[in-house]
Amino acid sequence: MSPQTARAPAPQSSILLRERVGSIAVLTLNRPAARNSLSEGLIGELHAALKNIHDDNNVRAVVIHANGPAFSAGHDMKELTARRSDADRGRAYFAEIMNACSAMMQAIVQLPKPVVAAVQGVATAAGCQLVASCDLAVASEAASFATPGVDIGLFCSTPMVALSRNVPRKQAMEMLLTGEPVDAATAQSLGLVNRVVPPGTERDAAIALAQKVALKSAYTVKLGKEAFYRQAEMNLADAYRYAAEVMTENMMARDAEEGIGAFIGKRQPKWEDR
Repeated sequence: MSPQTARAPAPQSSILLRERVGSIAVLTLNRPAARNSLSEGLIGELHAALKNIHDDNNVRAVVIHANGPAFSAGHDMKELTARRSDADRGRAYFAEIMNACSAMMQAIVQLPKPVVAAVQGVATAAGCQLVASCDLAVASEAASFATPGVDIGLFCSTPMVALSRNVPRKQAMEMLLTGEPVDAATAQSLGLVNRVVPPGTERDAAIALAQKVALKSAYTVKLGKEAFYRQAEMNLADAYRYAAEVMTENMMARDAEEGIGAFIGKRQPKWEDR
């Protein structure tokens, strides 16, 4: 059964749509008129959806998609600017939004299931950050990526955190300092996205990629994803020491014993996710 025919709508909200395609949760940004900018409400709904998915054993992977011509134009500048009239000129609100957005991005990294971005159009500033925060990304040939805050006097400092953990330093700095967009092919060459596909196919391609991972042991994927991000922040010796501990723990798992036995016995493993 194809992803097209397997879609089963779930309860939907106006700015974030959620549905299930088998064991894949699809979260769709739905503010097309606002270029799917990450408003306070959309940040909150994304974070709430990720929290809900965290312990849902029926969901084995997540796809983040968007409606309309833009994936996400970043923060909602109209919403932020409206708080300039506050007594503190918006300082407290700006801090609240930036911290809320950062927490939501970290929730993607901390989710014990893989998250795949499906990018159909422009992903700029915090929208580019959202793509970079996902574990995997599939982009349409028509997609483009930029951190153009410098053009309006607002350096993309929080997007920089995720971008610089995906893209080599000099290329990340060029994006941050010039604000110029890169096309999908360039984004793939830099490591920001995994695959580039024909326009209109990115959603199904992302679901198909997520489904490949969903076939693996959920315990193994959870353990491996956590270890990947933790070791990346360590020095070489500490990373190897930690990874050896993880491998030892993994070897003791039921699914590792089953998987190795299945490999030796030339049969398909039967996962129990433990």
